[in-house]
Amino acid sequence: MINTVPDKPENIHSASADSPTGGESAQHSGEKKPYREPTSRVIGSIGKWLLIIICAVILLFAAIAYMVVRTVSKTEASIDVNQNISLTPTQVESMRQIGEWEFLAIADEELVDTLRPGLFSDDELIRIYYGTLRLGVNMHKAKPHFVTHEKDTIIITLPPVELLDEDFIDEARTLSFYESGTWSDEAREAMYQRAVRRMKARCLNEENLNSARQNASAQIHQLVRAMGFNNVRIEFE
Repeated sequence: MINTVPDKPENIHSASADSPTGGESAQHSGEKKPYREPTSRVIGSIGKWLLIIICAVILLFAAIAYMVVRTVSKTEASIDVNQNISLTPTQVESMRQIGEWEFLAIADEELVDTLRPGLFSDDELIRIYYGTLRLGVNMHKAKPHFVTHEKDTIIITLPPVELLDEDFIDEARTLSFYESGTWSDEAREAMYQRAVRRMKARCLNEENLNSARQNASAQIHQLVRAMGFNNVRIEFE
């Protein structure tokens, strides 16, 4: 009688399940390992940030350089302006040497008459006087420092506008419109002075004085600009 040994699959299964080695391997196979980025990707990320930082530094240095250059150029420009802001002493003296500078001429005529009572009849003298009144400034009367400057503007202070010549009546053109009787030189001189006073009263009004000032400003602006200066302000004492 042959004895057969039956297979024990249960024992084999349980042994494999109960064995320490088998259990541990099954347990480790079920756990998830932590994710690690590949080394190449980490290096690429670091390189990208490094490139951004380098670009930012370059832009910062470029901005600083631009501001420095701009500041230096402004400083140089202001130095140039300050060095050439006013007229030279020679130019100022040449303006003073002009002397009487005429800006307006006014032609006028006055009829003056006088009457002298007589025993039987009255003597009468009527004369017509012609004259030209010239208005302007006398640069010899300008103050010592009549040219100054304020920032980028040249200020020129002129003497007041006045009558440049008191002897403005042209006696060669004086006409005796009517004359009766005999008249002395004193009587004729008195008529002459009356004509002078009338012409002054008629011509030396505010309107004509303002016209002379405007002409003075225009001519002096043109003169100073020809010297190379654009910003000019004209004032009168």
